[in-house]
Amino acid sequence: MFPLSPLIKITLVNLYLALTVPLLILAQLTQGNTVLTLLLTVGLMGGLGALVAALAEQVVLNGEAIAVRYPRWVPKFFRSGWQLSWADVTALKCRTTGQGGLVYYFLTPAQDKAYLLPMRVAGFNRLTQLVSDRTGIDTQDVRPLSQPWMYLLLLLFTLMLWGSELAIALLWWSSPPLA
Repeated sequence: MFPLSPLIKITLVNLYLALTVPLLILAQLTQGNTVLTLLLTVGLMGGLGALVAALAEQVVLNGEAIAVRYPRWVPKFFRSGWQLSWADVTALKCRTTGQGGLVYYFLTPAQDKAYLLPMRVAGFNRLTQLVSDRTGIDTQDVRPLSQPWMYLLLLLFTLMLWGSELAIALLWWSSPPLA
C-alpha cells in the first residue's frame, strides 16, 4: 500500500489552517454576527474534513491489479477510486500538464479510458519499479510530478505565514486598547 506522501499531507493541511484560522479570529475580533461566525466555523471545518479526506488516497498493488482507494471513513460521494488489472495495461503514456509538468496514464487495449498513475505517493520509486515488474513497461524515466523540495519550500513559506500571524496576534493582544 502506498499512501500519499506525509510531506504533502503536512504541508497542505498546514497551509489550509494558516489561511483559514485568521478568518475565525477576525470574525471574533470584529464582533461580527454570532450566527455568521458559527456558519464560517462549520464551513471551514467542513473544508478541512474534505481536504483530509482527499489526502487519504491510497494506492494498492497486488499480483492481479493496481487500485486507487480511500479509507471507509471517506464518504462514498467523495471517493473517485479505480482499479485496473495488470493484464489490461498495455502502455504508460506521458502527457504534458498546463504548467509544463509531466503526468503518466495507464492505457488499456480498448483505449476508451486512461488511468492516471498516482505520482504523489510515499515510495514513488518503489511503486514505479513494481509497475515495471508487473507490466513489463519501462518506467526508468518516470519521475514524480513534484519534487520534494517544492513541498519543503511551500512548507517553509507556510511556517513563515504562521510566524507572521503569531507575531501579529501577539502585537494585537499586548497593545493597550484604543479609547
